[in-house]
Amino acid sequence: MRAESVGAFAAVSAIDVAVLLVAFSGVFVVGMARGRHRYVDAAWGSAFALVAVVTAALTTDHGDGWRRWLLVVCTVGWGLRLSVHIARRGLGAPEDPRYAAMLAKAGGNPAWTAFTRVYVLQAVLVWFISLPVQVGLVATGASAAGTAAAVIGVALWLLGLGFEATGDWQLARFKADPANRGRLMTEGLWRYTRHPNYFGDACVWWGLFLIGVGAWPTLLTILSPVLMTWLLTSGSGKPLVEAHLKKTRPGYAEYAARTSGFIPRPPKT
Repeated sequence: MRAESVGAFAAVSAIDVAVLLVAFSGVFVVGMARGRHRYVDAAWGSAFALVAVVTAALTTDHGDGWRRWLLVVCTVGWGLRLSVHIARRGLGAPEDPRYAAMLAKAGGNPAWTAFTRVYVLQAVLVWFISLPVQVGLVATGASAAGTAAAVIGVALWLLGLGFEATGDWQLARFKADPANRGRLMTEGLWRYTRHPNYFGDACVWWGLFLIGVGAWPTLLTILSPVLMTWLLTSGSGKPLVEAHLKKTRPGYAEYAARTSGFIPRPPKT
């Protein structure tokens, strides 16, 4: 990466941090006004799209043209779909149990706890996880190996988006049927993994990493998809969801015993 590209990345990345803090602060104001912090989940995907657009708009003289186009389209497409899905799913719903439990245990000022531990934290996570996109938009150095990596990255992104969107659609259709109230979703992609949406999410970010990796400095951002995968499998994703389902869905232990927890595979007999 040339010196001017390093300077451009540092300046734009700092602007991205500021934009994210302002955006999540706005969501915090809405959440406080309506008494629900679950709105921040709908902002998660859109925040990544915002970073991609802002970075691309401020670095028009940097990066490889086709790689920039791929990174922006893939990030915005994934982020907006996710935000719309979560917003529709949460329409009229009560507070997310995760945030309710956290605030119930919070001492001192619950609003400050929510702002720092939910909104500011998510802003920082979005910035860090989106580093492959930020660097890929600025860095140059296309090569045959980089082009091959980008092709694999697009294929992985398509796989991830398809898995995530299909899993979300299947679950939404299942929940929409009154006959399934209180039942456990074990059909479609959910027969092969307990979390097709999380598996798809991880594939999307490994795909974005590979799309940008043709410009070698993007290799330095490998911890970003690693962190996203960890969050989904061991952080705030899978463990919290499964803890809730074990309490609310009869037969979950049997389902978990025969179904993969992340990577899809045929169920055990």
